[in-house]
Amino acid sequence: MLYDRPYMRPQRQDGNTSVLVWLVCSIVAAFILEKVFLTFLHAGPAFESLFALSANGLREGRVWTLVTYSFLHSPDNFLHIICNVMALYFIGRELLPVLGPRRFLAIYFAGVVAGGLLWSAVNWHTGALVIGASGGVMTLLIVFACFFPDREVTLLLLFVLPVTVKPKYLALGCAAVDLFGCVFYELMGNPSPLGFAHSAHLGGMAAGFIYFRFIYSTPAWAGRIGRSSTVELPQWMKRSSPPAVARPAYRVNLGNREDLRAEVDRILDKINSKGFGALTPEEKRLLDDAREQLSRQ
Repeated sequence: MLYDRPYMRPQRQDGNTSVLVWLVCSIVAAFILEKVFLTFLHAGPAFESLFALSANGLREGRVWTLVTYSFLHSPDNFLHIICNVMALYFIGRELLPVLGPRRFLAIYFAGVVAGGLLWSAVNWHTGALVIGASGGVMTLLIVFACFFPDREVTLLLLFVLPVTVKPKYLALGCAAVDLFGCVFYELMGNPSPLGFAHSAHLGGMAAGFIYFRFIYSTPAWAGRIGRSSTVELPQWMKRSSPPAVARPAYRVNLGNREDLRAEVDRILDKINSKGFGALTPEEKRLLDDAREQLSRQ
């Protein structure tokens, strides 16, 4: 049935709190705890030395900081935690029904660790430390862009100006900015004027891309019978070429529930066998429309 498919599951199937909400609450709780240690207990530096990521900490054996650093944020800059939490929530609520809670958390924390490792390698001799969830957020952004490259999303630039952009262009833009910042600032031993940990972002992006290219299409990981094990680039990263045979355009009557159900089942079977990147723009549009229509019923 339709709701047996992860993509078509309603985001709120019961009264249980989702792992995304628990993750966001954990980040907020860690930020409050950090403020308490800094403001009332005057032990902020000791708290950060235990849980923030630094090369010195890794040399001293504090390997847990490869994860815990993602729960901390700058206590003097509320935009740091606000931007990360908002991005995590809005991207996560789109990916969670597709990936499921366990895979979602695995991908997120894999990106956190990958970002921490790359940042540590770049800043091994600087004595700096890094905090923030942006490495994991960038992982989710890349996965989202690979799954839904042409779905238009609207962002509030500076929380005021709405800007509509496709995820594939947003991901490429972020990658370009972080690559530039890493090469011309971090590798040179200079702080970025944007205040970003560019290498941590790049590590998270690499984890997201590796998941989509090398793990998402693997039958053993996906657990779906008949899925192809062929490794391919995301569809939006391939060069477009004219089709050998022109396909006639068709439209499914969305008002007929049985026709809609049959067409959605056909598309989901295609995803199982060939991967999401094999869908045509028309099939992706129809799947989005069907999901919205069925969620209202």
